[in-house]
Amino acid sequence: MHPAAALHLADSMAESIYEFTAQNLAGKEISLGDYKGKVVLIVNTASKCGFTPQYAGLEELYKKFKNKGFVILGFPCNQFGQQEPGGAAEIESFCTINYGVDFPMFAKIEVNGENAHPLYKYLTNAKPGILGTEAIKWNFTKFLIDPKGNPVKRYAPTTKPEEIIPDIEKLLP
Repeated sequence: MHPAAALHLADSMAESIYEFTAQNLAGKEISLGDYKGKVVLIVNTASKCGFTPQYAGLEELYKKFKNKGFVILGFPCNQFGQQEPGGAAEIESFCTINYGVDFPMFAKIEVNGENAHPLYKYLTNAKPGILGTEAIKWNFTKFLIDPKGNPVKRYAPTTKPEEIIPDIEKLLP
């Protein structure tokens, strides 16, 4: 078996997001197991995208539900129209200054292709998009994760953060 195929198979056999790690913007490796028991919204983000204003709505969601067991994890990605060209410091500064982002942001990753982060290989396999395609179509695709670490729903980039509120509320304790 080709090593990439074996890796993809291993990613799809993961039982939850808790089996993955990712670097935060400061370069520290974070276990997603740290978010056990929380409802999680995972979003691939970009600073120069037509959907970038969703950062404000995401931050509102985070503020509204963070004390009830909810967290948003942002994963900057430069694979769509080169809309996230900056480094970690630039991304952090942009998100904080322009949108007051307080939810955890991670280091820039790829979400599609051979070099896609293992977490995204798992998510896209678990929750394919329209017509069964696994590929992420654009920035601000969102995955809602239940408190056991299971992906329950995938949302298109056009889905506004406030439209996800009913689904979040169903999963909160």
